[in-house]
Amino acid sequence: MFQSLLRFLKIDRFTFLLMVSVMVATVLPAHGRGMPVAQIVTSMAIGLLFFLHGARLSRQAIIAGATHWRLHLLIFSCTFILFPLLGVMSRPILEPMLTPDLYKGILYLCVLPATVQSAIAFTSVARGNIPAAICSASSSSILGIFITPMLVSLLITDGAATSDPQLALDAIWNITLQLLVPFALGHFSRPFTAGFIGNHGSLMKFVDQGSILLVVYVAFSAAVNEGLWNQTPPTALLLLVLISTVLLAIVLLLTASIGKLMGFSLEDRITLVFCGSKKSLASGLPMAQVLFAGQAVGAIVLPLIIFHQIQLMVCAFIAARLSGRKEEMVLDEDKAIQVEVAN
Repeated sequence: MFQSLLRFLKIDRFTFLLMVSVMVATVLPAHGRGMPVAQIVTSMAIGLLFFLHGARLSRQAIIAGATHWRLHLLIFSCTFILFPLLGVMSRPILEPMLTPDLYKGILYLCVLPATVQSAIAFTSVARGNIPAAICSASSSSILGIFITPMLVSLLITDGAATSDPQLALDAIWNITLQLLVPFALGHFSRPFTAGFIGNHGSLMKFVDQGSILLVVYVAFSAAVNEGLWNQTPPTALLLLVLISTVLLAIVLLLTASIGKLMGFSLEDRITLVFCGSKKSLASGLPMAQVLFAGQAVGAIVLPLIIFHQIQLMVCAFIAARLSGRKEEMVLDEDKAIQVEVAN
């Protein structure tokens, strides 16, 4: 009965579960004492995910991913050049439609670093270049601690933004503790765990998809608790949803097309799409408290909150579709990403 319903709706099980997690977070968000518990469970799931990735990947694969400089340079350019250019170029259209603080929020969204956990998890689900995704997403998040305040100063606050050294150290420590340490432990455990993981591919799929569902639920719960549906009038909220959707679609299509033009393999193009189109809520919210102290921070971060939810839902759908491709398409199908993005 359940499978028949999914076939009738033309969606896969993971996409259906993603929509369910969003609806559950809207109706029954984690709050109070439940929120820290949900965050701890999510952190544990992400730590397990990176442990398993470290155990599955060979030393040669990790070195190849870390030294893929052309791909990393392109991802950083999408994150810190393409996005800000789109935000500035859209000013004549968006500024008359939005309040000054909401447009400031669009620009702030565009100068943020990429998210880490979901970008890597989506790359894994879609069977992209996982070592390159880990290196690129982690580096983007760390570099963004320094680059984002400079871009805010240049484009938004006319020199008023400064970087908080303690904020930078905390972010680097959190990335190291939550992502890199489990990954390293998993890699050094390869002599004992590689065989088991290789024979249980379903375990990787369960952890990949389960971690994404938890991230979506916790992130959406936090947004609901912060008054996502009450901070702006329905018309402004719908407008932000439309702007975020169009912005994400443009970046997805551009990253897919540029990756093809530069001759990257499908695995690399998948990494480019998922790492080059993300913006980090985890980095954006605490940095906003510092960079826009005394201003309407709630309105400024609202576009980020909305974009974050949309990028999770859209990219989860794309990752699920790409994960079902045939093995022979991995290197030979030039239009795979474009088809999935267009759908």
